[in-house]
Amino acid sequence: MPLHLNAHHLQFLLNGALWTVVLSLVALIGGGLLGFAVALARVSPRHAVRVVATGYVQLIQGTPLLVIMFVTYFGLPTIGITISPLVAAGASLTINVSAYLGEIWRGAIESVPKPQWEAAECLALSRTQRMFRVILPQAVKIATPPTVGFMVQIIKNTSLASVVGFVELARSGQIINNSLFQPFIVYLIIAAVYFCLCYPISRLSRSLERRTGFTRALKLEAIAHD
Repeated sequence: MPLHLNAHHLQFLLNGALWTVVLSLVALIGGGLLGFAVALARVSPRHAVRVVATGYVQLIQGTPLLVIMFVTYFGLPTIGITISPLVAAGASLTINVSAYLGEIWRGAIESVPKPQWEAAECLALSRTQRMFRVILPQAVKIATPPTVGFMVQIIKNTSLASVVGFVELARSGQIINNSLFQPFIVYLIIAAVYFCLCYPISRLSRSLERRTGFTRALKLEAIAHD
């Protein structure tokens, strides 16, 4: 007798969705902190620092997230470092997100009008003071819409965590489908849950974009390879 989707299966999917949200927050916070450092390094007055930061961004953006997860989860144990699926997925997403957010924020910093930089210099402020008191407050307004929009990509990328055994939304659906053999219904529900997670964020991003008067050009410029 064929099995049918029931409340227990839906509860399992919701638990997977919860872990998707948790993993997304881990990636956003961790990637944001590291990405902020990358953005500052990309606009550093020191050439060597800019070169290293640029190399990091190009390396990470040029490497598929799936490969990063394989290296983190399956590669590290070969050198004696064993980590859990959650840590592997969180670390991989953090590294991936940092490269993209770093470029988005670098673009925002460089989009601050030059007269603002010159005015800050006229006040005899140090570079650190100019950055944190004058430039970054303006850059935050520019970077907010593309940053919010990129959160959608983070949520969707969490589905790759299933390859290291982490049970998030996509993996939950795979497990349920292996017992029910109803891929159309199961994955349709998964798609609906992803839509419910991503659509409000997309709407918020577009709303912020219209409110601040910036177009999608900043997004494209920020994530493009130099």
